[in-house]
Amino acid sequence: MSPRRQHPTRPRTRPGGAPRALLALLAALGLALALPPGAAAPADDDHDHPAADTAHEAPAAAHAEGAGHDHDEENPLAMDAERRRALGIVDEAVGPQPLADMVQAPAEVVVNTYRSAVVTPRIPAQVVARHARLGERVTAGARLVTLSSVDMARAQADLMEADREWRRVRKLGRQAVSDKRYVAAQLARQLALAAVRAYGMSEAEVQRLLAAGDARLATGRFDLLSPRAGTVIRDDFTLGELIEPGRPLFEVTDESTLWVEARLRPEQAATVTVGGTARVSRDGEHWLPGRVIQIHHRVDEATRTLPVRIAVENPGDRLHPGDYVEALVPVSPVQARIAVPEQAVVLLQGSPTVFVVEGEAIHPRPVETGRTVAGQVEIVAGLAAGERVVTRGAFLLKSLLLKSQMGEGHAH
Repeated sequence: MSPRRQHPTRPRTRPGGAPRALLALLAALGLALALPPGAAAPADDDHDHPAADTAHEAPAAAHAEGAGHDHDEENPLAMDAERRRALGIVDEAVGPQPLADMVQAPAEVVVNTYRSAVVTPRIPAQVVARHARLGERVTAGARLVTLSSVDMARAQADLMEADREWRRVRKLGRQAVSDKRYVAAQLARQLALAAVRAYGMSEAEVQRLLAAGDARLATGRFDLLSPRAGTVIRDDFTLGELIEPGRPLFEVTDESTLWVEARLRPEQAATVTVGGTARVSRDGEHWLPGRVIQIHHRVDEATRTLPVRIAVENPGDRLHPGDYVEALVPVSPVQARIAVPEQAVVLLQGSPTVFVVEGEAIHPRPVETGRTVAGQVEIVAGLAAGERVVTRGAFLLKSLLLKSQMGEGHAH
């Protein structure tokens, strides 16, 4: 009998079973997939967690510290005058302002002819030298231009001759000469003096000519002087040019006060009162105060409008003749109302609010507003005359206040 073949022994497993190592691996994998990214696997409850305890204590301490800090700063807008100046915050006392219904109209800046002067020669003359230029500021009596004239030379010579004769006759006296000669010499000198003055010589030039007594100085040269202080706004001539009498060589005007001609419909102009407070602006945002001084009595045939003249102070030389501007002209009786600049009013929680200064504290205060006229907001209720209100920097204070409120909400 042949021996029996033996087969190798295979490990026995239960149907559906798996080795323990495989089961452990699958369990670990399932746990890892179930945890959110970055989370650590749970540790045994028996281990200590000093770091976690510290982390829970830190926010609590910070919250307590922050609460104490907020308690110390109850008014985030408290600041002294020096601090307000550093931030550009300006406050003013409020009071009644003249308010009236206004009409806005196109207008033009024109020369204030009451403060202007035109310099012209009175005789034909040639330009010898220029002493002032366009845009320069000159003082009263300043030399503007030197001219030369044949007529002036003849008049200067006549004056020197008449002055010499008058000196001789006066030295001899009435006892040595006849009354006719005495009076004739006196009148001849006076007539010659009036001629050179009328032609344009100044008193100082005349005195220098007569004091020198030198006939060679009768050259016909003379200076035209500025009759007033102001700015040169015209100098339309060239050196060597022959100028006819009456031609304007210079125009000098004082631009510290200018005129603005606003054009209104005749029915609007009829309600305007001379002396009323008007306002003028080049950009619609920055307004200059003015005063109605005249109302024309002739309607412009082309535009069918009636010019209303406004006198406007011109600080900083902002306006110039020829500028086109907008004018606000009062067309109703003026009434005094408490008003503040438009930039002093901000919206807080949907309500118009101003910032009232009380010592070193600034408090927001809701107000009831009325109409807005030329950058001034009427305050119907909420302010009393004499209280100080922030007129510049209100938006900065609003930002600081909102920031502090956001910080309190985050802390709690």
